Order: sequence, then structure tokens, then C-alpha cells
Amino acid sequence: MVWRLLKPLLSLLLTGLGLLGNLSVFVNYMCSLGGGNEKKSVQLILISVVLTNIILLLSKGLPWTIVALGLKSFLGVLGCTIIVYLERLSRGLSICTSSLLTVVQASTISPRSSVWRRLKPRSAWHILPVLLFFWILNSFISMSLLNVIIITSMNTSYFIKTDLYCFSVPRSQKISNIFLTFMAVRDAVSLGIMAVASGYMVFLLYKHHQHVLYLQTSKLLYKTPPEMKAAQRVLQLMFCFLFFYLTDCLLSLYLIVSTEPVFILVHVQEFVTLGFSFLSPFLLIHRNGYLSECWRAR
Repeated sequence: MVWRLLKPLLSLLLTGLGLLGNLSVFVNYMCSLGGGNEKKSVQLILISVVLTNIILLLSKGLPWTIVALGLKSFLGVLGCTIIVYLERLSRGLSICTSSLLTVVQASTISPRSSVWRRLKPRSAWHILPVLLFFWILNSFISMSLLNVIIITSMNTSYFIKTDLYCFSVPRSQKISNIFLTFMAVRDAVSLGIMAVASGYMVFLLYKHHQHVLYLQTSKLLYKTPPEMKAAQRVLQLMFCFLFFYLTDCLLSLYLIVSTEPVFILVHVQEFVTLGFSFLSPFLLIHRNGYLSECWRAR
């Protein structure tokens, strides 16, 4: 009884505040897009990250909130197919753009003699083809939806027990395994790149911290470069993404292999899936404080 009252409030809070935060950051970055090439490149990627968050909140959080409020039979097969497709597309884009963000930021703060410096985009417009490639790649992988049969809450009793609004059953297991392989390779490569770039940034920030301590003991004034502050912000985002991504994977794996899954974990997984999309805009707002500058400029 308590959970039935608490679930709609939590889902409405996550989805509503998440959309508000992401829309605010999106408008902020659009109206403050400018500066040097490094700043523009990072801003373009962050705009893509925020846009991906908005799509995920609309395709995952909004239907989930409507279901939590008691309306289950609100999507037909076509609507359910579009919702599931957008959800898969946004989750794939999220991990790809996050890994790109770490690489660009790591190349920005790396020394000129470093190999990472060669990966630094010369112009912000060099980022656009990469982002376009991510959209095409994940659109193709998300087309695995053509290989499934979509079942809605209107034509199955399964949803009476789980409160889900859509359910998919693969038509061909072989085709499904091919697309799952593509997804696994995409995620493994993206996570590997993200881990290496994040580790490199941690190393550079540690060296920078040691340098700051030396200057402080020498009683010299020193101001932290904005690139280092941006790197700290990106690392916070990446650690936040990895936490929710890995937690989601572990919960999904448990629910798949468990013969008697704990019912509450199904709902916990729903919250975890939306965790990064909800929290990341507030991390950006807290770290850079661009919103007040943007509205004052307006």
C-alpha cells in the first residue's frame, strides 16, 4: 500500500525534475554556445548528452509515470514500438557520447607532447560528423526492434504482475543474438575508451594537484585553469554514468538469471535506468553556474 502511493510520487519527481533540469541546461548551452574551439567542442557534446537525456526521460520516464498513476492501456502497438525504439536509441547514444566527452576533455588538458593531444579536435565542427555517426550507428542497432513482437498491456495479462506498459518477444533468436553482439561490442568499446580516458585525466589532475601544493608551499599565487575545472566536471559526470550503468547491468543480469526475482528490484531498476538522466543536469548546473549568466545576458 505504501509503495503504491510512493511510486507515482517518485516517478513524477524523477521525470519532472529531470526534464526541467535537462531543458534548462539545453537552453543554457544553446544560448551560451561560443568561446574557443575547445569550449565549443565540449559544449556540442554536452548538448548531445542533454538531448539524449531528454529523449530517455520522455520515452522511459513519462510512460512509466503514467503507468504508475494507474493508466496502463494508453499505448497501442505502434506507440509502444516508437517508445521502445527511442528508449533503446537514447541509451545507446548516452554511452557513446559519454565516451566521446571523456576523450575530448582528456585531449584538451593533455600536454602538447602527449599522444592524446593528437586526438584534440581542431574545430568544433569536427565533432559533428562523429555525433552524426553515433546517431546512425545506434539507429541501426535499435532496428533490432524489427525482429521482435511488441506486446502491450492491452493484450496480455503479464503486465498485471509487473506494471510494465510494453513487452517484446524476439521473432528469431539468431537475429536477436546478432544485434545483441553489436550492442555488447558497442558498450565494451565505449566503456573501455571511457575508462582509459578517465584514468588518464585522473593522472593529470593528480599531477596538477601536486604542482598546486608545491606552489602553495612556495607562497606563490596560482589560479586553476578552466580546462582543469572542466576536467573535474567531466570526471564527475563519468563516474555518475558508470555507477548507474553498472548498477543497471547487475540488476538486469540478476533479474534474467534469477528463478524467483525480487519484485521490488524490478522497480529499483526503473529508477536506476533514469538515474543519470535525472542527476547529470544538476551536476552541470552546480559545477559551472552558467544558467544565471545566461539569463542575465538575456
